[in-house]
Amino acid sequence: MAEFKRYLVTAALPYANGPVHIGHLAGCYLPADIYVRYQRARKQDIKFVCGSDEHGVPITIRAMKEGITPQQVVDKYNALIKDSFIQMGVSFDIYSRTSGAVHHETASAFFKKLYDDGLFEEKVTEQFYDEEKKTFLADRYIIGTCPVCANPNAYGDQCERCGSSLSPDQLINPRSALSDATPVRRSTKHWYFPLQQYEPWLKEWIVEGKKDIWKNNVYGQCKSWLDSGLQSRAMTRDSNWGIKVPLPDAEGKVLYVWFDAPIGYISATKELTGEWADYWCKEDTKLVHFIGKDNIVFHCIIFPSMLRAHGGFVLPDNVPANEFLNIEGEKVSTSRNWAVWVDEYLRDFPDQQDVLRYVLCANAPETKDNDFTWKDFQERNNSELVAIFGNFINRALVMMHKLCGGKVPPLHTDLLDDQDRAILEAFGATKVKVESALEGYRFRDALFDVIDLARKGNKYLQEKQPWIVAKDLGTDPKAQQSIDNCLHISLQLTANLAILSAPFLPFTAKKICHLLKVVDKMLEWENAGRTKLLSVGYSLRAPELLFRKIEDTEVATQVEKLKAGLVKPEGVAAPEPVTAVPTAKPIIVYDDFAKLDLRVGKVLTAEKMPKSDKLLRLSVDLGFEQRTILSGIAKHFAPEDMVGRQVTVVANLAPRKMMGVESHGMILMAEDPEGKLHFINPEGPVVSGSGIS
Repeated sequence: MAEFKRYLVTAALPYANGPVHIGHLAGCYLPADIYVRYQRARKQDIKFVCGSDEHGVPITIRAMKEGITPQQVVDKYNALIKDSFIQMGVSFDIYSRTSGAVHHETASAFFKKLYDDGLFEEKVTEQFYDEEKKTFLADRYIIGTCPVCANPNAYGDQCERCGSSLSPDQLINPRSALSDATPVRRSTKHWYFPLQQYEPWLKEWIVEGKKDIWKNNVYGQCKSWLDSGLQSRAMTRDSNWGIKVPLPDAEGKVLYVWFDAPIGYISATKELTGEWADYWCKEDTKLVHFIGKDNIVFHCIIFPSMLRAHGGFVLPDNVPANEFLNIEGEKVSTSRNWAVWVDEYLRDFPDQQDVLRYVLCANAPETKDNDFTWKDFQERNNSELVAIFGNFINRALVMMHKLCGGKVPPLHTDLLDDQDRAILEAFGATKVKVESALEGYRFRDALFDVIDLARKGNKYLQEKQPWIVAKDLGTDPKAQQSIDNCLHISLQLTANLAILSAPFLPFTAKKICHLLKVVDKMLEWENAGRTKLLSVGYSLRAPELLFRKIEDTEVATQVEKLKAGLVKPEGVAAPEPVTAVPTAKPIIVYDDFAKLDLRVGKVLTAEKMPKSDKLLRLSVDLGFEQRTILSGIAKHFAPEDMVGRQVTVVANLAPRKMMGVESHGMILMAEDPEGKLHFINPEGPVVSGSGIS
């Protein structure tokens, strides 16, 4: 399938200044783990590396707040983060840390190579300095009044109250976070990496080479940066915490954390294997960076330019960055404690790792910011994992014990009917669809196809009704053979579900193997789609429930816990609401806009989707055809309000399956500051299918 001899997968290095939350998992660690587990099942030569990012201002800020040393901070959180990943089944080959000796040596040597090659620019600039503490101040060490909302405790890079991005120069009455003294400006020398010199190469590599390969959000952000023009960036900082700049005239200076951190992927691979150069320096290696959208520029522009400047390294084949995951309708904020922390989830829901993995993948922010709610967590667990996936496997095993003596029954091929053949064909068809989705980094689609196979299994059992056929065992000589066929196929389907679900639900897949009394080797990908995985006459274990229902009280407890733990941002005098200023998306060019096919459509029918309080199922006339479109507007409009309305439709959006229904298009709406939706309609009646430009 792939032309690469080996794979190297990295996941963004988390800052060791706090625990990881579910937004981190959904952003990069879970999709990376799913991808790696899938490739391992395919027997690919693959290494999965990560580690704690233990330098930079967030570490020293945390140390200052907790009254401990930076080393104590990183030791504490490195252990907590590593344990959370292990318990969640994130299967790194190595989880390293940038405070280690191998990393210090690797990063220093990398910097020195660029310096010796004359690639840095030396610049003297004025920066804020604390005369009492005798140290230069990073942006986060400078506090002052926000010019936007008048918060008196805004940081030099961002206001925690209104969310505005700031610079120290914009603060009113700035003061040092270390001493409360007024900072002064003082000259300091640093080494800058001339990104602009790599702009022509980056445009060729990204704009021309990655346009149809990288995700739209990644490609669009990179192109926007390149179109705006690149500038030199400082690769050193004034600090006593970090990797010391390996030059004689660099006292009190360390490597910039964003120069240092991505080199951590290289040093971690060095720690993992003596053959590290095969994974970093041979062209038949496929390098994939899994990150969140806030790291796109560093991994797609700055780090590749560093690798290019150094020479001898492979470049990323893909950088499948995800967007952000919000919590209960609000942006995650670690400073306000508005987050679901992974270590706390594991304590509250022991042995429920796969439930969280499932929900975060099914609702992954692959193309836009998505929202995690505890209610959705409960609904997906109860209506999908329990009622579809777990229910099918449990029914198959229960009936096998009841009607076939606890053993895999034979398959009577002469009695196979169209229903039997259709479900058997679905094994291989599902494997192909899951493969295609995973190779394209569409993890939600892949998971949907796995669950859809279980859904087909439930339908098959319901249509075959072996418990009803069993009533004819004394009168119909073919009744037992009919039961045998149904349960034989259902058990082979159960084995396929174990294989196909293993990248997503590794703990559950092992439980299924235990029930089927097979070794984990069955989970190798080459076995997926096969119809003869379990031997006839083989006895299986008694069924056990794979998932349990999540109760309303548990959900209520988690929502209350989230609200109770909310910390009021510094400087907020009263709990009055602040209207957030919309953040502009990356600039696009006309050619990007021209790709959209916007059409006027007329809603012919509308109905609420069962088991969903958000979705309406619409039949829309586009003039040239009628489309089924699922739209998340059920909380704003009743079905009867939609019939006959003209709507604006994105007509060339790729179809997407939701809750078993293929939605082909998107209805455009405007949202006011109160969250109310409004139609975007032409002024008067327009012929259905008319284009909008």
